[in-house]
Amino acid sequence: MKLLIRGGRVVDPGRAVDRVMDVLIDGDRIGLNGTPDRVVDAGGMLVVPGLIDLHTHLREPGFEYKEDIASGTRAAARGGYTTILAMANTQPVIDNRAAVEWVLNAGKARGVVRLLTVGAVSKGQKGEELAELGDMIEGGAAAFSDDGNPVSSGELMRCALLYARMGDKPVIAHCEDRSLAGEGLMNLGYWSTILGLRGMPWVAETAMVARDLMLAELTGGRLHLAHLSCARSVEMVKEAKARGVRVTAEVTPHHLLLTDEAVNTYRFDTDTRVNPPLRGEADVEALLQGVRDGTIDAIATDHAPHHLDDKEVEYAYALPGIVGLETTVGLVMSRLVDTGRLALGTAIRALTAGPAQVLGLDRGTLAPGSPADVTVIDPAREWTCDPSRFASKGRNTPFKGWQLRGQAVLTVAGGEVVHEGIA
Repeated sequence: MKLLIRGGRVVDPGRAVDRVMDVLIDGDRIGLNGTPDRVVDAGGMLVVPGLIDLHTHLREPGFEYKEDIASGTRAAARGGYTTILAMANTQPVIDNRAAVEWVLNAGKARGVVRLLTVGAVSKGQKGEELAELGDMIEGGAAAFSDDGNPVSSGELMRCALLYARMGDKPVIAHCEDRSLAGEGLMNLGYWSTILGLRGMPWVAETAMVARDLMLAELTGGRLHLAHLSCARSVEMVKEAKARGVRVTAEVTPHHLLLTDEAVNTYRFDTDTRVNPPLRGEADVEALLQGVRDGTIDAIATDHAPHHLDDKEVEYAYALPGIVGLETTVGLVMSRLVDTGRLALGTAIRALTAGPAQVLGLDRGTLAPGSPADVTVIDPAREWTCDPSRFASKGRNTPFKGWQLRGQAVLTVAGGEVVHEGIA
């Protein structure tokens, strides 16, 4: 089928394109010419490459009551995402080739967007024995991570970077020194003291960032730092990139928009409990500056759905995590772009070309001949964040009730319309 998206403002940062023009979808590729079978009027809307999420927890296999591949990919489509990367902390853990292939096949059978998967760094994510990284690469693993658990052993991380380098795959690091993090529930500082909650110091993150940057420098491996939260982390990444270290980094919308004061503002709402924790104002500004200057390559959702039973408990017993696939566009557009905190092109790059480059994908662009992954965003659409209306099974978001502007109204993945909400 040929689909013409007509008259939209095309923002394609990978090609430095920002102008009103038509986009033709010809089968599963971006086309050049031809008579369309259908025309969509995108006047007044943004037409961007299909969004790519580097950090999605789909919970399947093992925790389907929280999320599954079908519900998670539907949520992704509604949020404007055409490619998502699933983390390996399932049950069983995705730590072998058969498990990798199972996820990829399940994605093809039941998913509505392109599903890639991470393979675990260590067997069972126990941090004791290196998993069969080479075998998983042959099975289709896009990256490796024990996310949810840090790789505490420096030697294990060194070996992981070396093995992943052979397949030119990144190792995604969850940077947390648990001997420093302890049983911290939120950022260590003024608000943890006032609220009487155990605090987690910023050095619990930065100590591991420093270690992993040095290991990446030593091995020449590709390191990707997940969900950065601290100003010092941004500084170290910038310094490492200047030295030629092969490092990339991501930040979540909630770390760009909320501080640790939110735990007080939202009256101990357990949806403010995340790992790494929400930090201070200076950290938020440093993270934003990192996105602006390219030190941080991507905005990733860290979509982490939980059952109500995991959140409707005392703060200390709640599992950390926030859902993000269906809220990210609205949050970024209304609270970062519309307020002037991020330029539109910078924001779109961090959602498209940036993450594509992290994974080495031939996506994140609308260049003719590229895969037909396209997202149309209505920047003026106003909506209220209502978790009861999510396609995701997860309802855990501190943004419930927020008034937002900007929403994906058409998502085309591989040439197929997978979400449509144009008024």
